Amino acid sequence: MPPKVPAKQQSPNPVEEKKRALLISVYKGSDKLDICVEHLEELELLIETYGAVVVKKVPCSIRKYDAATFVTEGKLQELVDLSKELGVDLVVFDDEITPGQQRNLEKAFSLPVIDRTEVILEVFAARAQTKEAKAQIELAKVKYEAPRLKRLWTHLSRQAGSGGGGSGGGGYLKGEGEKQIEIDRRLLQQKIDLLKKDIEDVRAVRETQRNSRERSEIPIFAIIGYTNAGKSTLLNALTASDVFVEDKLFATLDTTTRKFKFSNHQEILLIDTVGFIRKLPHLLVAAFKSTLEEAMQADVLVHLIDVSHPMAEEQAETTFEVLKELNAEKKPVITVLNKIDQCEDPTKILRFRIKYPKTVEISALKKIGFEDLEEKMIHELKSFRKVVKLKIPQSNYAVVTEIMRVGHILSQHYEENDVFLEVDIPESAAGRLKKYLLD
Repeated sequence: MPPKVPAKQQSPNPVEEKKRALLISVYKGSDKLDICVEHLEELELLIETYGAVVVKKVPCSIRKYDAATFVTEGKLQELVDLSKELGVDLVVFDDEITPGQQRNLEKAFSLPVIDRTEVILEVFAARAQTKEAKAQIELAKVKYEAPRLKRLWTHLSRQAGSGGGGSGGGGYLKGEGEKQIEIDRRLLQQKIDLLKKDIEDVRAVRETQRNSRERSEIPIFAIIGYTNAGKSTLLNALTASDVFVEDKLFATLDTTTRKFKFSNHQEILLIDTVGFIRKLPHLLVAAFKSTLEEAMQADVLVHLIDVSHPMAEEQAETTFEVLKELNAEKKPVITVLNKIDQCEDPTKILRFRIKYPKTVEISALKKIGFEDLEEKMIHELKSFRKVVKLKIPQSNYAVVTEIMRVGHILSQHYEENDVFLEVDIPESAAGRLKKYLLD
């Protein structure tokens, strides 16, 4: 009997073939072509982070939008022919499309069609780490899917059409489909309510932590800015920490807080935040509000800009647009131009300096300009701090210890049983030390 040949073993984790994507962005007017191309470049980065391969990027000139299919009939046919020629698996629009447009486009392409919003939601979902971030993203996804439920049941309508006259098997299937949609809507609403409760629970814990920080009166600086501007790199460089850094969009989704001590021994808290992006889905602004609120509670915002990026000025504007949505545009802001060693256009730096007076130039990776940044941050603290002279009995030395924790001692000497101090402290602390104040 011949020996038994062992069966060929399959790899336990076969590599899944990546989807091939066709990217489409529309624009009106030849003067908008460059911006359209830049938006496609960013969409390509999003798609790569999402895990697909970009086969082609198409800037699409249109005279008007079509309510049914977003692009006009002639342009749509060109795109359909191109998708077949390239053999793509996925079509991605840079602009947000309505549920009805999505259904019609999928019918025309005979392929899945998604928009920038869905890509961002999927990228966020893949990169969320904490319970709060996961719940917020899941809530945004469920809200996005709710008006698109009918899309999931198109196979039922097609079957219904085969019954003729809306009767018989076709009518039965259509009725069941409608019932199922109602069931799904109820389930989605229950899921939304549950997720909202989870987020409220986490928010309560966060509020407790925030109150604790406020009682400590340690100044808080939040690093904000466009995605991939180098926020986590800056936090790591300043605090010698190991926050996750990757050259991809939305490498950081959860806020990270680290302590930092200036050269004058003044302690502050630094918060790294989720990156902003143009065309940020309103669903995500709402879903991430509590995470972004963490940054909005900061005393000072450190707005980090990748000045080497071709669209740095537009990215800076996008960040301020999001700040407006969060009612935080009046917060004190230090503008930090990052990657100056890679910036090839000195006039761009000059334009930033003219537009944003409190500007510092650095390289977070090479630790260039950190002294100027620290000086600017210390100067900014002075706007909500004051210098006072105090006379404290040595028997109350615990008060001196507290002052050292929240403020900066400029001078100190002893006379008999008293300690005389000149200190730089928060306004709120000065109020509590009234009885020790010297005129």
